[in-house]
Amino acid sequence: MTVQLTRRDLLKRASGLLAVAAVGGLTSIGTEAAEGHQERHRVLVRNPAFAAIDLSLRQAVDNGAVAGVVAMGASQRGLVYEGASGHANPQTGTAMTPDTVFWLLSMTKAITATACMQLIEQGRLSLDQPAGDILPELKSPQVLDGFDASGQPKLRPARNTITVRHLLTHTSGFTYSIWSENMSRYEKVTGMPDIGYSMNGAFKAPLEFEPGERWQYGIGMDWVGKLVEAVTDQSLEVYFREHIFAPLGMSNSGFLISGAQKQRVATMHNRQPDGSLKPAPFEINQRPEFFMGGGGAFSTPRDYMALLQMLVNGGTYRGERVLRADTVATMFQNHIGDLQVTEMKTAQPAWSNSFDQFPGMPHKWGLSFDINTQPGPHGRSAGSVSWAGLLNSYFWVDPVRKVTGTLFTQILPFYDPRVVDLYGQFEQGLYHGLQHA
Repeated sequence: MTVQLTRRDLLKRASGLLAVAAVGGLTSIGTEAAEGHQERHRVLVRNPAFAAIDLSLRQAVDNGAVAGVVAMGASQRGLVYEGASGHANPQTGTAMTPDTVFWLLSMTKAITATACMQLIEQGRLSLDQPAGDILPELKSPQVLDGFDASGQPKLRPARNTITVRHLLTHTSGFTYSIWSENMSRYEKVTGMPDIGYSMNGAFKAPLEFEPGERWQYGIGMDWVGKLVEAVTDQSLEVYFREHIFAPLGMSNSGFLISGAQKQRVATMHNRQPDGSLKPAPFEINQRPEFFMGGGGAFSTPRDYMALLQMLVNGGTYRGERVLRADTVATMFQNHIGDLQVTEMKTAQPAWSNSFDQFPGMPHKWGLSFDINTQPGPHGRSAGSVSWAGLLNSYFWVDPVRKVTGTLFTQILPFYDPRVVDLYGQFEQGLYHGLQHA
């Protein structure tokens, strides 16, 4: 059955969980014309060793796996691969480029975590501090204890205290309805808005379990955004711009984007039952009641790569220090102890497939990152960190080999098998190319 997602639906649910010659000496090769005389395949590479990635991106567009895609990779020496293929807007024929604007969704979390860790460095927050000390609404949370015979939710006071660490690691008890049958039911029964509406009523969500008792992906990073705002007395929009985006040169990133940037937003697509892609333009909420630290920011692949290079370089990028090296190392460590990151089983298949980056492998959680405890199947080292955005954008940072990569698309549902396969091809091609560059 085909699920038709309205623009309002997309805004409601899509929080769940994103000069050429001057960049690293890159040059443009292998372009070819497409309809409307727009450039369809744009590959910007430093070395022919990455030709396998070029081919993968081109084939993904040609066979309908994606409408458009951008991939970028870097090592400690700087940007080593940048490529784009297909269209950002198939209706107008606008080419996909590294400066196309994407909705980051949960790739926003890495930015929010960076802001939080800056405050921890300054002693204005601490990991094991009760979050309720700063946000009174977190002092006495309620736990959803099922539903009564009439279908109404049963709530009880939480026994444990929510800490900043719990919120950063998805062990607070807060969840997302996309991957929770109980929270989906709770929203329907109570009329509570999903967090994707950017309405403060979403923060009335109960916990699904006692803080610290298990890992389950949820809205904890949106609460972290609220913590940052409370401590700094600034909105996330302003704090990000002044303390992260400006130092990193991320001039196309933020929650509020200009009219010109709106024209560069990549068109979202829905995967159809026959495997084809159907455009589904969405409205951009530019009057939110709050800025979603868990999923509300926009950026470009080129901007986001600056953030990733800062992380792979231990907190610095082009001479600007955003975090201390020991802080970045701490973010990449296991912060959930003996708890395990588990498969995110979908409760809303129109928005996400079930998700496990490393089936059969134990993996842990750092301060806003998934950690693979064994080497990944496509090249990343054990101890690498990664995450993704709901519209099938992905990234990883390998602190052992000092490699980072990201792949951007805008497709629902999340964890699309064809995009995941392309992501694997890109990762494998990047590591192979680095060995032969």
